[in-house]
Amino acid sequence: MNRLHAVLWPIKVVVMAFSVVFLHGCTSPRDYFANGCKVGPNYCTPAAPVAQDWIDADDKRVINDPVEAAAWWTTFNDPVLNQLISEAYAQNLTVRQAGARIMQARALRAITVGELFPQQQDFSAQYSHNLTTGVGDRHFSNWQGSFGLSWELDFWGRYRRAVEAADADLDASIYDFGDVVVTLIADVAATYIDIRTVQTRLELVKENVENQRETYNITEIGLRNGEYSDIDVQQAKSSLVQTESLVPQLEIFLRQAENQLCILLGIPPEDLEEILGEGEIPSVEPEIALGIPAATLLQRPDVRRSERELAAQSALIGVAESELYPHITLTGTVGRSANQFKDLFRGGSGFGSVGPSLDWNILNYGRLLNNIRFEDARFQELLAAYRQTVLLANLEAENAIIQFLKSQEQFDLQLEAAEAADRTNELIIMKFREGEPDIDFNRVFNVQNFKTQQELSAAVAKGEVAQGVVSIYRSLGGGWPSPYLRQPAPVVQQSEDAADAEEIDVPPAIPQEPIDQVLENPVGNLSD
Repeated sequence: MNRLHAVLWPIKVVVMAFSVVFLHGCTSPRDYFANGCKVGPNYCTPAAPVAQDWIDADDKRVINDPVEAAAWWTTFNDPVLNQLISEAYAQNLTVRQAGARIMQARALRAITVGELFPQQQDFSAQYSHNLTTGVGDRHFSNWQGSFGLSWELDFWGRYRRAVEAADADLDASIYDFGDVVVTLIADVAATYIDIRTVQTRLELVKENVENQRETYNITEIGLRNGEYSDIDVQQAKSSLVQTESLVPQLEIFLRQAENQLCILLGIPPEDLEEILGEGEIPSVEPEIALGIPAATLLQRPDVRRSERELAAQSALIGVAESELYPHITLTGTVGRSANQFKDLFRGGSGFGSVGPSLDWNILNYGRLLNNIRFEDARFQELLAAYRQTVLLANLEAENAIIQFLKSQEQFDLQLEAAEAADRTNELIIMKFREGEPDIDFNRVFNVQNFKTQQELSAAVAKGEVAQGVVSIYRSLGGGWPSPYLRQPAPVVQQSEDAADAEEIDVPPAIPQEPIDQVLENPVGNLSD
């Protein structure tokens, strides 16, 4: 009879526990079995507000073809930029931090999976020498060894929900790495364009300095010949010095941009002149492929990270709900005990016990229910955050598109203005050199300064066009995942007459493990 009771007792416990689920739980019996014998909600990706099309979809420069963003920076056809991005990816410390966070998430997931198995296993051994006093002292020893096991059965899916949360957290860490890579590539490209823009502006300023210096020399000669007054000479000098003052200002900008690039490369600030050399502002095609918003924006790594954080939180609601129900645990102990070590493994020295136990957190004064409410409220917060992330992604993309399109128009107009100013300067300087009496020096002064301003504005406008491309691909999550970062860079040419550029050997990602696996399968076990 006792044996029958021992067999039926666990069954009675299970029946009682299921009655609790049916009568008092937050999850209905139908949902419990539909969820795979787990309490709490089953997660599905929520809807997010995404525009059906781009605002400028009718512009002929906006192409609806799928986005080719894996190695978007190669469209600039600039070997130096390719090399810089490869080195930044291999050396950037923020990327290393993100890679370390993936390893942390993987380790935490492995710990969580371990909870599905017996949660406690321990082996203990003990020896004692004992003395009893009285009529004749008695000495005896005791040798003992035992192995114990405790296994809480996952009736309510507490541990399986925890694994779901750990899986989603791991996916989120991978997408966090992707977001860091997207930002890094865009920052390197944007800084590189800034450097080339400043170099171009610096070169234009120096050319205009020489142009105005020649004018100043002519006025000095004219002063001695009585052709010009001292006022003309001082005005020419003022114009010259004002233009010269732009040189140190631009040199400051250039050094600061190079220092920023060094940090992105993961190195201390240093002179990059040998690496960068001289170069032009990157030119781009007027058209760009954007696909449709839903197919591009929802694949951004920061959007996917936010969605995975939401999935992890959904699983935590189930973990919190499981605390409402009794915890059923199987425990067992086996061991041996003897007064002499030689008798430890003989018959009659063994002992053991096995049986279920029940632990039920009752009279908790609403703490468990309020913990569920807390996790659910946290889920609602992350849901709003996810949808806000999608909205901001749409905003960034639209802002980048209008910047790209309108900066082209601005550059065309600014270039036309600069060419007209340059032609005006040539004509007036020609007359000025010939000493025509009807030339007003104020007009010469204004023309030369206007030429400088227009040429500098044209250089800035060209840089803005290239920056528009960077902004677009940043907003579309360009560069992740990118096979370019795991393979040698393609051979490119600077011009039709240029020799083939040397192939770039891209160093492996840091850390090597587990990022290699991430790049091969960046979505992990992500389920849509």
